[in-house]
Amino acid sequence: MPATNAPTTNSQLLNWVEEIRAMTAPDRVQWCDGSADEYAAMIQLAVDAGLAIQLDPAKRPNCYLFRSDPSDVARVENRTYIASRTADDAGPTNNWIDPEALKSTMRGLYKGCMAGRTMYVIPFSMGPVGSPIAKIGVEITDSPYVVANMHTMTRVGSKVLEVLGADGAFVPCLHSVGKPLAPGEADNGVWPCAPLDSKYISHFPEERTIWAYGSGYGGNALLGKKCLALRIASAQARDEGWLAEHMLILKLTNPQGRVHFVAAAFPSACGKTNLAMLVPTVPGWTVQTVGDDIAWMKFGADGRLYAINPEHGFFGVAPGTSSKSNPNAMKTIERNTIFTNVALTADRDIWWEGIGYDPPAGEVVDWKGKSWDRKEVAAHANARFTAPASQCPAIAPEWEDPAGVPISAILFGGRRPGTIPLVHQARSWQHGVFLGSIVGSEVTAAALDLQAGTVRRDPFAMLPFCGYHMGDYFAHWLRIGETPGAKLPKIFMVNWFRKTADGRWLWPGYGENSRVLKWVFEQCDGTGQAVQTPIGNMPAPGALDAPAGVSADDLAELLKVDREGWQREIADVREKHYPKFGAKLPKALWDELDGLQARLA
Repeated sequence: MPATNAPTTNSQLLNWVEEIRAMTAPDRVQWCDGSADEYAAMIQLAVDAGLAIQLDPAKRPNCYLFRSDPSDVARVENRTYIASRTADDAGPTNNWIDPEALKSTMRGLYKGCMAGRTMYVIPFSMGPVGSPIAKIGVEITDSPYVVANMHTMTRVGSKVLEVLGADGAFVPCLHSVGKPLAPGEADNGVWPCAPLDSKYISHFPEERTIWAYGSGYGGNALLGKKCLALRIASAQARDEGWLAEHMLILKLTNPQGRVHFVAAAFPSACGKTNLAMLVPTVPGWTVQTVGDDIAWMKFGADGRLYAINPEHGFFGVAPGTSSKSNPNAMKTIERNTIFTNVALTADRDIWWEGIGYDPPAGEVVDWKGKSWDRKEVAAHANARFTAPASQCPAIAPEWEDPAGVPISAILFGGRRPGTIPLVHQARSWQHGVFLGSIVGSEVTAAALDLQAGTVRRDPFAMLPFCGYHMGDYFAHWLRIGETPGAKLPKIFMVNWFRKTADGRWLWPGYGENSRVLKWVFEQCDGTGQAVQTPIGNMPAPGALDAPAGVSADDLAELLKVDREGWQREIADVREKHYPKFGAKLPKALWDELDGLQARLA
C-alpha cells in the first residue's frame, strides 16, 4: 500500500519513502511523531516480542534491558563502507566498494526484507531543531528498538518536518534488520539480524546517503550517530567549510565566574565520557557537559568556532562506569534508560564489571540470557546505556543553544604510558593539526592484530569515522586555520595514562584531570604560566597543582620532555604512519615533523 496520510508535503521525501516501501514490502508504514506515547508503544512491542525486559520500576523507573545476538554486539568495521565515486576519495583507511556495485548487491538484500514488519519513517534533527548548525535526516527502519533509541539520541517528530518544509534537504538513512517474517511468524524472543557476511553499513558521501542492512545494534542501526554525524557530516563539513568531529564539549567556569568551552578528541577506551561528565577536585571550579561524543563546529560572525552537540542523548559504554569513574553518568541512567547487553540481577536491576560493587545475592543472568557462571564476563565489553542528555546532573544550560558555544581550546589525547607528557600546548594551529594527526594509543596484549607495546594511530580519533581520504581531512583542518578573520581555539595534547617503569600510575586521573583543565583555561585566558620547550608550551614550575599522592618527582616526570622517546615517536610517524596517506599528506605536516626533529636535536 502507498504511504498515505503522510505528515509532510516534501515531494523528495514522499517519493523516497514510496520507493523504499515498494522495494522492502512491509506490512504497513508508520510515520514517527516523537511523542512519549510512541516511545512507550515501541518499548511495549519489544516486551511483547520477548526482546525487552522491564527492570524494577521502584529501582529504575521506565528502564528496560535488551539482549542482542552474539554476532551483533558492536560496530562492524570490516562491513562498513565508504562508497565514494572513486577509491582514491575514500582513501587507504576506509573500506571502498564501487557505489553502483554496492547498491546492486544491497537492493537484492532489501527486496522484500521488511515482509511481516512495520516500516517506520523517523524524521530527526541532529542538533537543536532549526539551529543553523543542525542537519535533518530521515531514517527508515523496521526495528522498534531503533525507533526507541532514536527518540533518545536525536530530536524526532513533527517539529523536524516543519523545519524541513516542502523543499528542504535531508539525509536519507535506510536501515533494515534483514530478517523478514513469514505469515504468522514472530521473533519469539530472538534478536532479529542477518548473518555477519550479509551485514552492510554503507555510506555514499557525494549523495549524502546511508544504507544499512543486517545489524540491529548501536551505530550500525542508529544511523544518526556515527554514520550521519561523522562519516557523512565530515564530507559535508569539508565541502561547506566547517568541522564535524569525534569530540566531547565541556563548559569550564572558574571561581570568578569566567567561562571557557573546550572540545576534546580521544580514541576509544581513553576516558572520553568520564572527562565529559567530570566532577572537578579543584575548589571553586565547575565543569559542565555540553556533549560527550560529537561536536559540529562552524565559524560565527565574530570569527570564533561555535559548537553544537548534534546528539540528544548518551549512548555510553557501561562496563567500567561507576560512581568513582563517572558519578554523573550513574545518576543519568537511574531512569528512562535502555540498557543493552548488561547483566540482570535477581532483583531485576542491572550489573556489569567495574560498576563498583558486587552483584546482589541470587541468580545473575548474563548478557547472553544464561545463568552467570562467574567464568566469563556477565556484561559484554561493549554493553551500552541509552539515556537522555537532559537527565545528566552536570548538563550545561547552553547545551541546546541553537547558536552553539564558542570553543576556546581543543584537546587531543591517547593512552600512552610513556613519552607524551601530561599536557603540552601546540605552538600554532598548524602544529596543533600535526599533534592531532599523530594521536595514538599503545596497544595491550588483548589486541590480536598488533604487537603489545606498539602504538595504534588514530588521527583526531577519527580513523573509523572520517567519510573521505584522511590526507584531504588533514588539509581541510589546515585550511580552517587560514580562514580570514578567524579567532582560532588553542590546541593542546594531554595524556592521563603515564606509568612508571614498574607499572605504577603517575597521575590519578578522573576528577584530578580538572587540574590540567585549569591550566588550559588559564592559557586561554592569558593568565597561565608556561615555558617554551621543543615540543610546545608546558606548565611552568608551580603552574600545575599536584594532587595528593603525586610527588614532586612524579610531577617532574609527567612534565618532562623525553627527547629519546620523542625521537622514537618521530621515527614511527615518519616510517609507518605518514606514508599511508601518500601524496595527499600535506607538506605542512612533513614540515612540522622535520621542525620537531630539529628542535629536539
